[in-house]
This record gives sequence, C-alpha cells and structure tokens, in this order.
Amino acid sequence: MNFMHKLGEKIEDIAPRQLPDKEEFKGVFVELHRVDPKQQAGDLFAASHGNADKEAIWTYIPMSGPFDNQQHMEEWLRRCRDHPEFTFYAVYDHTKKKYVGMTSFVSIVPDMQRLELGFIWYAPEAQRSEVNTECIYLMLCEAFDRLKYRRVEWKCDSLNQPSRNAALRLGFCFEGIFRKHMIINGHNRDTAWFAMIDTDWVTVKPVVERWLDASESYFSLREAIQNKRGR
Repeated sequence: MNFMHKLGEKIEDIAPRQLPDKEEFKGVFVELHRVDPKQQAGDLFAASHGNADKEAIWTYIPMSGPFDNQQHMEEWLRRCRDHPEFTFYAVYDHTKKKYVGMTSFVSIVPDMQRLELGFIWYAPEAQRSEVNTECIYLMLCEAFDRLKYRRVEWKCDSLNQPSRNAALRLGFCFEGIFRKHMIINGHNRDTAWFAMIDTDWVTVKPVVERWLDASESYFSLREAIQNKRGR
C-alpha cells in the first residue's frame, strides 16, 4: 500500500555492525590501548591530578574524578574496563613515553550503524598537540573504514567550549542543543550535539592525513576542512 508519503534514501546494507573491540591502535604520535588499570593508573593519575589545571580535566566528565588517591582512580579504571557497553582506551604518547589521557567508544548502536566518541580527556601537556588529532583520526578510521558505521557522534556540555571547538576543528558538524538533557554532579547540562557521517568522512579524512603529515608546517585544520567542503 502506497500513500505517497516521502521516505528517506533506501539503505541496502542494513546488517548490524560489529562492536568496536580492537585491543590497540597504533599511530605515529600515539597508541590507544584497552584500559589496563594496574599498568596505566600511575600515569593517568599523575596526568590528571596534582594541580588545578590538571584536575579541571574532570569538570565535564560524569561519574569520574578527581580522585583522592591513585588507588581510587584504579578502581574507576576497573569499572571502565568492565563496562558492558562502552569500550575504553588509554592514550599513550610516543613523545612523552607515557599515558596522557583516555578516550572511548560509547552509545554504540550496531543496528542503526552509529556510535559516539566520549569520555575524552588529556593531560594539559598533551592538549593542543598532535595527540587528540591522531587519536580521533584512528577511531574514525576504525568506525567508518573497518566497521562501516554510517554515523559517529560527539556530545559535550554546551559550556565546554574547548570540546566544542575540537569537534568543529576535526570536521564534525554542529546539530543543535538538547536543553536540560542531563544532570551531572548535581548541575544541569545542556548538551551540544555534533556528528560526522560516512559521506563527510570521505572529505575530512584526506585533510586530517595531510595535517598529520605536515610535520612542522601545520595549517588550520578547521579552515582546510571547510575549504574542502566548499564553504
């Protein structure tokens, strides 16, 4: 029966996607290793504790630090490792020769071929460096190229301007604000939504690769992606 209602594009490949389950990703600047509390707690605690700048990392991360001591952080890392739905990684910086942050695949919906990158944080010394760019690049390669997801989301507190800037810089598109979306640590959170879809990735990927290969002659990644898109 056809009532002449409009429908979206017909999707031929509707098979549920595989869950992201790689043990590690290797790049030029970073490696992502599945969370190992015993091995990584020392570096990660030092990276995120000890002064106000470091502990500010936890401001927008739910159900997390700062922690009273390394043991408590190790217990939190154990919960991350054992999470039934999310896949957490520790970020190893080749230059620093230590773990400098974390990232994860969250809100994974294989039937709808979408997932989210979340719980992303880095030590102040690793911020505004190649670390985040390559980290997200490796995860997007996994999601789009190997696992064939159609959509990757990035969500953050609407007040978290560094995260919003990072999403736009890396080629994610702003999709709006979900007002009164969550209560985090007793505070209201309006959530800013960003996303990249598989057809965006075709444009974004070569620009990010060129930036990562640029060595000392870095250029504005956000501007280059916008120019590639023709806007």
